[in-house]
Amino acid sequence: MLDAYLAVTVLWGFVFIYAVMATMDFGAGFWSMFYINRKKTGATNIANRYLSPTWEVTNTFIVALVVAVYSLFPKGAYTLGTILLIPGSLILLLLAIRSAFLVFSNIVQEYRKPLTYISGISGIIIPGLLISVLPITHGNFVEITDSKQSLDLAGLFTSPNEYAFFGFAISSTLFLSSLLLADYSKASEEYEAYKIYRRDALWIGPVSLIMAFFIMFTLKAEDAWIYKKMMDDFEILLLSLVLFLLGGIGLFLPSRELDLKGRPRLSVISITAQYLAASYVYGKAHLPYIVYPEVTIHEAFTDPNSFRAIFITYIVAFAILFPGFVYFWSLFMNDKRYLRQGKISGSKK
Repeated sequence: MLDAYLAVTVLWGFVFIYAVMATMDFGAGFWSMFYINRKKTGATNIANRYLSPTWEVTNTFIVALVVAVYSLFPKGAYTLGTILLIPGSLILLLLAIRSAFLVFSNIVQEYRKPLTYISGISGIIIPGLLISVLPITHGNFVEITDSKQSLDLAGLFTSPNEYAFFGFAISSTLFLSSLLLADYSKASEEYEAYKIYRRDALWIGPVSLIMAFFIMFTLKAEDAWIYKKMMDDFEILLLSLVLFLLGGIGLFLPSRELDLKGRPRLSVISITAQYLAASYVYGKAHLPYIVYPEVTIHEAFTDPNSFRAIFITYIVAFAILFPGFVYFWSLFMNDKRYLRQGKISGSKK
C-alpha cells in the first residue's frame, strides 16, 4: 500500500512540474502573438527570447508523465487511454501544430505573423484541454457498459465544472506566464516590456482567482465527494489564498529601479507555491481514485518488484538530469549576454 502512494507521489510530481513549465511556455507563446504588432515595447522579443531555449525542454516532461502513468499504473493507463482517446488526440494534434508553426515562424519570415498567430492560439487552447482530464476523472462522464468504457462528450461539454476548469487553465496560463515574463523583462533591463507584463498580471490575477472559486462552486454542485474532502484541508486552501495575495503584493513593492514598482521574482515564487499548495489539496482529496469510483491506485498499481526497479531508475535519472536543469535555468535567468542580447546587438549597429 505504501508503494502505491509513493508511486502516485512521483506521478503527481511530474504533473506539477509539467503544469508549471507548460503554463509558462504556452503563455509566452500567446503573449508573443498578442504583442507582435507592438515592436517598440519589446514585449514580443522578450516572449520569443524566453520561448527559444525552453519549449523543447518543457515537452520532455509530458513524455516522462505518460511513461510514468503506463509504468506505475498500467491498469489505470488502460482506462485513461480509453476514455481520453478523443481529448488526448486533440491535445497531441494541437501540440504538433503549435510546435511546427512555432519553428516555422522563426524560419519563414514572410509568413511570420500568420504562423505566430496559429501557434499562439493553438498553444493557449492546449492547457484547457489538458486540465479537462481532471473533471473527466471525477467519474460523472465515464460510461461503463458490459466492461466497456466510454466518455460522455455531450455531458462533459455541457458541464459548468468543465468550463470552470477550462477557464482556470487559460487564466492561470496567462497569469503565471505574465509574471515570469515581467521578471525576465526586468532582468533583461527591458523596462517597457516589464511594465506591460506587470500590468497584464495585475488584471489577469484576479480573473484567475475568480475562476478558482468557480471551480469550488461547481465542484460542490457536481462532485460533492471531492469538494468535501478538499474542505478537510481548509487551512492549506487558506494558505494558498495568502500566497496568492503575497504574489499580488509583490507587484507593488518598491523596486531597486526608482521609476519602477514591483518585485516580480517574489511574485513568481509565491504564485508557484500557491499552486503547489492548492494542487496538494486537490490531489490528496482525489485519492485513492484514478477514475472515480471504478479505478483506484491500489487496483491499478504495477507489480511491487517492477515498481522498485522503476523507482530506482527514476531516482538515478533524476539525479543525473536535475543538476542539468538547474544549470540550464541559472544560465537562462542570469547570463547577462543572453538576457541583454537585444541591447548588445543594437549597440553594435
